[in-house]
Amino acid sequence: MQTLESLTRDARALANGDILLSAPEAEVARQLQICNACRYCEGFCAVFPAMTRRLEFGKADIHFIANLCHNCGACLHACQYAPPHEFAVNVPQAMAQVRGQTYADYAWPPALGALYQRNGLTLALALVAGLTLFMVLAVALKGQGLGALWQAPAGGFYGIFPHNLLVGLFAPVFLFAVLALGLGVRRFWRDVTPATSGAPLSTPATMEATDAVLRLKYLDGGHGDGCHNEDDAYTLSRRRMHHLTFYGFMLCFAATSVATLYHYLLDLPAPYDLPSLPKLLGGVGGVSLAIGTAGLWRLNLRRHPAHGDAAQKPMDRAFIALLFLTATTGLALWAARGSAALPLLLCLHLGAVMALFATLPYGKFAHGIFRTASLLRHAVEKRQPNPIGLGAD
Repeated sequence: MQTLESLTRDARALANGDILLSAPEAEVARQLQICNACRYCEGFCAVFPAMTRRLEFGKADIHFIANLCHNCGACLHACQYAPPHEFAVNVPQAMAQVRGQTYADYAWPPALGALYQRNGLTLALALVAGLTLFMVLAVALKGQGLGALWQAPAGGFYGIFPHNLLVGLFAPVFLFAVLALGLGVRRFWRDVTPATSGAPLSTPATMEATDAVLRLKYLDGGHGDGCHNEDDAYTLSRRRMHHLTFYGFMLCFAATSVATLYHYLLDLPAPYDLPSLPKLLGGVGGVSLAIGTAGLWRLNLRRHPAHGDAAQKPMDRAFIALLFLTATTGLALWAARGSAALPLLLCLHLGAVMALFATLPYGKFAHGIFRTASLLRHAVEKRQPNPIGLGAD
């Protein structure tokens, strides 16, 4: 049965024409009201300066602030009202639950938003389907039965899968992922812009937000010593592993992009070897991505349960596993070039890559997109006059 307080809140929201908050959103609003009265953590990250510009928290405000949170855990360990206090303030956990809801709410097509609730299974099934598809294609193209999966092919990769076939398979998957992510973040941007002053982007704001994204500024705990993982100790491990993962992924993507230019503009088809630019980018990126994801997996297993949303762990780990598999199978392909293991490794690598891109809009990758949008809006908002005239940014 609803309490008088919740009934009053709902009635006020209806009277104001607001959309009613979900339980996780209402919990974030409750905790931020407490934090707004305390403000001990005001200098920790972007969440708290954004919070101090508000006296009430509507749905758009909550989605915006939740995606500003980097789940570093610093405020939880500093909070005098954290559990077992009766106020039970746990900002990282409450924010994580709302972020999971955000990814589902803004998923495109909308019917696929439910994928976020069972993402680990979806990723696993997508990977299996991708592997099976490519293995069947390899056998069919070679016309020699399963034996074709274990013999050195003539013509390298394209002796197994013709270039145009690979483009025809991967281009639609990649373009769909870009479209789905773009439409989702556009809806998010439209919703949070009025709640964050409504001012347009400026060059200084864009530069500041870009710097925060590229440096993972808010994983330093607010003091530069790092955030928390399994206990009260400060650690920069999460920041470093995220950097290795992010820049490793970007280098691998750059390697693919450069290889595409080589193929179409310079008429230089793959495979490439050192010291070619695609191989340098892909080799360094693959090693960085493998180390980063292995480190993130270890940190995720050891993470204190109070720091995040336990329901999202399968999604987190499935994404990490796919990135790790993509990196390690790519490196294994390089080592196995010209050997009988090449066809099977190629099937595994291409299956992992296809599963990764097919599920990007519905997995953990989305958090980087929404967080970047929130950091951009925060950089814009902080340059506007404080609407309530209390405190300072």
